[in-house]
Amino acid sequence: MEQINALGRRKAAVARVYLKEGNGKITINKKDLEQYFPSSMLQFIVKQPLSKLGVEGKYDIKINISGGGFKGQSEAARLAVTRALIKINPEDKPALRAAGFVTRDSRVVERKKPGRPKARKRFQFSKR
Repeated sequence: MEQINALGRRKAAVARVYLKEGNGKITINKKDLEQYFPSSMLQFIVKQPLSKLGVEGKYDIKINISGGGFKGQSEAARLAVTRALIKINPEDKPALRAAGFVTRDSRVVERKKPGRPKARKRFQFSKR
C-alpha cells in the first residue's frame, strides 16, 4: 500500500497527515505523540477515528502541524486522520460521520472591530 495524504484544519491550525501500513507509530513534527501532546486527552482526540474503526495498530502515521494552539492542533489532526482513513476505505465514512469526525468545525475567532476594545465588547457608555 502506498502512502495516503490528507489535510485537516481547525481554528488557525493546519495538519498534514501521511498514513501508511505499519505497526501503529504516530509521529507529530518529528516527535512521538506522547512527547508532542503530553495531555492524555489530546492524545485521545488524535486517536479517536482509529479506535472507532478498531485499526489502532495497523497504520504508521506521520503528521505535520502548524499554527493554532494545542487543542486546535489535535482536532485538526483528528480530521486529517479521518480523511486519510476514508481515502483508504470509503465504506467507513458513515460510521465516522455518525461519530462527528468528518465535519470540519468552521468556528474561528471573530476579528476585532474598530472603535471597540474587542470583537463585540464596547467601551463604557457615558451619557454625560
